[in-house]
Amino acid sequence: MDYSRMCNKRDRLHAILNAIDPEALESFERSFDVEYAHNSTAIEGNTLTLVQTKAILEDGLSVGGKSLCEIYEVANHRKAFNYVKEHVAKGDVLTEDIAKDIHMLLLENILPGGIYRNVEVRISGAGFLPPVGEDMYAQVKEFFARLAEPAGNNLIELAAWTHAEFVRIHPFVDGNGRTARMLMNYQLMLAGFLPVSVAKEQRLEYYDALEAYAVHGELDPLADMVAALEEARLDEYLAIDPSLGA
Repeated sequence: MDYSRMCNKRDRLHAILNAIDPEALESFERSFDVEYAHNSTAIEGNTLTLVQTKAILEDGLSVGGKSLCEIYEVANHRKAFNYVKEHVAKGDVLTEDIAKDIHMLLLENILPGGIYRNVEVRISGAGFLPPVGEDMYAQVKEFFARLAEPAGNNLIELAAWTHAEFVRIHPFVDGNGRTARMLMNYQLMLAGFLPVSVAKEQRLEYYDALEAYAVHGELDPLADMVAALEEARLDEYLAIDPSLGA
């Protein structure tokens, strides 16, 4: 990861944002919101297609042959992401209450949200066991304490760590992955970067990166993946106007 190059692109983007056609920016944001909702829920097994996700989120249409749970998952994703945007716009740092609210919004009409688990959970295919009982609660508190006083200057690494550590702790019975990706984007956006979407086609690489952190404490695979996604999005925005290209 060339963090200084990415910061330079981020700063260039902010310098030209006012010169970019608002309609073009809105189009990019709408497209990302649908893609993000589709990918983040599909990674967890949601079978709605990208077109069906768009029909629900942008056109307000119902989709036949799909469960209410799957429809709620994508509709809730938009609510949770809008909530993230509202707090980032105000410059609010990520807190435990905000994380719980995000989880609650993601699981609205599906399961009770924002409540930590009191049972042991296992992650299918994973080579690690999330902490249980008092150990889990202690690690959650330590997690948010570290977020309040982050060490280091690489904010993309911080976003990746926020995601990886949250998944390793797995504080909720369900919805941890979707919540972790929201928390990661919260950190990216708070640092002035663009939110990113892990494509469902990248899920094996993504799972391997999470496993590398949870089992071996190696953050680089996920951080590099996030950095590549971020730089691709920055380049896309910088190329909206060829005269302001990357």
